[in-house]
Amino acid sequence: MGPDFSKQNGLIPVIVQSFETGKVLMLAYMNETAWEKTVQTGKAHYWSRSRQKLWMKGEESGNIQHVREIAIDCDSDTVLLKVDQVGGAACHTGFESCFYRFLHNGEFEVRGTPLFDPREVYKK
Repeated sequence: MGPDFSKQNGLIPVIVQSFETGKVLMLAYMNETAWEKTVQTGKAHYWSRSRQKLWMKGEESGNIQHVREIAIDCDSDTVLLKVDQVGGAACHTGFESCFYRFLHNGEFEVRGTPLFDPREVYKK
């Protein structure tokens, strides 16, 4: 039995981890079409809530995610993808992970350095 898309207006959260290190890379959302494309192609596809469209991770940057393992939670409403991240950076800001800001002494500090310049990659 696969994910239950009848909940949460047809969108389910997807936790994305590095297959190699287990590091959490990002959180995204899938609708049923994104799920089917991911399973069929072995490349991570998501639903962009801001752009209201289906997208394959890395379609612009080239930093695609090759899916190595898929799991769903006990309620069938959250997906866990373990991926090989092409280019090493999952975040559109160039960082390895979208979670690069850490609370320290009441303020957020950036840890790590970007692996690419988004202005160069996205030409926007």
